[in-house]
Amino acid sequence: MLADPGSITDVDGIAVGHHQRTGRGWRTGTTMVLAPHGAIAGVDVRGGGPGTRETDALAPWNLVDQINAICLTGGSAYGLRAADGAMSYLAARDLGYRVGPEPGQVVPVVPTAVIFDLGRGGSFANHPDASFGERACRAATHRQHRRGSIGAGTGAMAGGVRGGVGMASCTVALTATDATPATTVTVGAICVVNARGSLIDLASGKPHVSVHGLRRPTPADRTALVDYIARRSLPSLNTTIGVVATDAAITRPEATRLAMSGHDGLARAINPVHTLADGDTLFAMSTRRIDIGDVDRVARLSQIQSAAATCVAHACVDAILAATPAVNAESYGSLCPSALR
Repeated sequence: MLADPGSITDVDGIAVGHHQRTGRGWRTGTTMVLAPHGAIAGVDVRGGGPGTRETDALAPWNLVDQINAICLTGGSAYGLRAADGAMSYLAARDLGYRVGPEPGQVVPVVPTAVIFDLGRGGSFANHPDASFGERACRAATHRQHRRGSIGAGTGAMAGGVRGGVGMASCTVALTATDATPATTVTVGAICVVNARGSLIDLASGKPHVSVHGLRRPTPADRTALVDYIARRSLPSLNTTIGVVATDAAITRPEATRLAMSGHDGLARAINPVHTLADGDTLFAMSTRRIDIGDVDRVARLSQIQSAAATCVAHACVDAILAATPAVNAESYGSLCPSALR
């Protein structure tokens, strides 16, 4: 039995919701990561073909000091409209950057990144709109553990097999200093894996990143996997996007560094990564619940950044393992069932 890798919602103050549509030419969706009480945020874009919105607002030197939501969505550039629905949801709850004294006088800032999944359900014209973002917000919960072929990962493919949404979390024990007591912070990640590169080592039939409880597939299953991928025409447009979150109280520049560290996890899990045809983008969020002090802060931040890379790597693998097959799209589990037993 595979161990539960955890969820980004294990971070206090983070909620996640999904909305997707399949069938009749549809295979796409949207995932919202919410921080109803606000979060410091940062972003790092590495891929050569990104599709994003409001990423400049997260620069440490710009005006907006916190956000309430990040949108991850299918639909390529068309899917950026899903953020409109999230804005409506937040504005109705008086959440956003305040520009006036009256209720509702806010401008919600919803940073967004997209994956390319156009036409994977059969119709190129079917992609998320504002209703997807609003419905994903309404579905959000602080105890979200659903993953796989849902939300923004509904139309995802990765290295020839079906991709999806994956999550992981861990705790980080920060040792005591003369000025700061020992404390424990939580780091979590959610990734939408739609990579051109592969997460699977075809020589072994297992992911590049070791996962507790995953078995080596039988020779027959590994052969089936290799043969299937060899027959596939890999998509030319891709992207892996996601969010790293923590309850550690970090600054906006530190949140940007946290997003940068998350890309180390992508590099461990996906080969090749950050190609010209990928739009790889990672956001970071801090709900600032736990003070990590100023003494030995660099060492403590290094621990948190290391955990972020690990969580992102495991979230990517989680997406592949949790994905389910669809028409013309086999999953790792359907090709290598012996590895998951």
